[in-house]
Amino acid sequence: MKKVAIVTSGGDAPGMNAAIRALTRLAISNGLKVLGFIRGWEGIIRNNYVELDSRAVGGILHLGGTILKTTRCKEFRTEEGLRKAADNLMKDDVDGLIVIGGDGSARGARELSKYVDSKIIVLPASIDNDLYGTDESIGFDTAVNTALVEINKIRDTAISYERTFLVEVMGRRRGFLALEVGLTAGAEIILVPEVKYDRERIYEILRRNAAKGKRSSIIVVAEGVGDTWKLAEDIRKNVETEVRVSVLGYVQRGGNPTARSRLLAALFSQKAIELLLDGVGGRVVGIRGNEITSISLDEACEKVKPLNLDLLKLAERLAI
Repeated sequence: MKKVAIVTSGGDAPGMNAAIRALTRLAISNGLKVLGFIRGWEGIIRNNYVELDSRAVGGILHLGGTILKTTRCKEFRTEEGLRKAADNLMKDDVDGLIVIGGDGSARGARELSKYVDSKIIVLPASIDNDLYGTDESIGFDTAVNTALVEINKIRDTAISYERTFLVEVMGRRRGFLALEVGLTAGAEIILVPEVKYDRERIYEILRRNAAKGKRSSIIVVAEGVGDTWKLAEDIRKNVETEVRVSVLGYVQRGGNPTARSRLLAALFSQKAIELLLDGVGGRVVGIRGNEITSISLDEACEKVKPLNLDLLKLAERLAI
């Protein structure tokens, strides 16, 4: 192992820069050369990279986003694109490729691994936290706290005006973010894609709360649940309450990474470099309990990470 490359792929997540920094410095401390491909998979296909050293990654630990940039690359989904990427990795003498990203990035890495001899390691970094094999991804804690700060402010207005607020958070396919945000924000109702909701039950909860004197409510909605605006209109028609919708949007992806996100970036990076130095590839690094582990790339892509529905039940019990 003489040369490694880093690429950030898919949606950005707070802590990606912390991972780039840690990977670069740990690689250099072990005598490895480091390349950083620009703009995700597109950068590998175009062979667009920069050489990274300790100074190149100075001053980025606290920054959100990724200095290597990222983009969606349709060409990478084709055999021709994969072969171009593989050829460039071979031409650049890349022995190890470290992919920082989420579920989609892991799947891309798996496809690429069929065409290259380079050892590939995936570092989970995603606010969706949906990659199998790790309890938590880099950036998830930051996104939860970002959304929590905003919901705390929204609740001030909800209480003052005695309104019901539907707060839409990211999560097109999975509800990990909505669940943790909703639980920690004390939301009265949490809606996630994994659980089909009943409108009549929502009306009943809001009416029951109002009868108890609880005239303001927060409903946290994962974007993948459906049309939040239509749900708000239905609530308005069936329950005597003022209803407002607040879509948090891309604010959840940005911002300075929390200490937790930075810590995971450092620990995951250390594990990734250790695996590469041992000549091991085709792995996804993660944390289970308090242990930094890794599983096969195949397992991570083939299995579905379960949502902890016990937390949803806990949130319901706490929202009385």
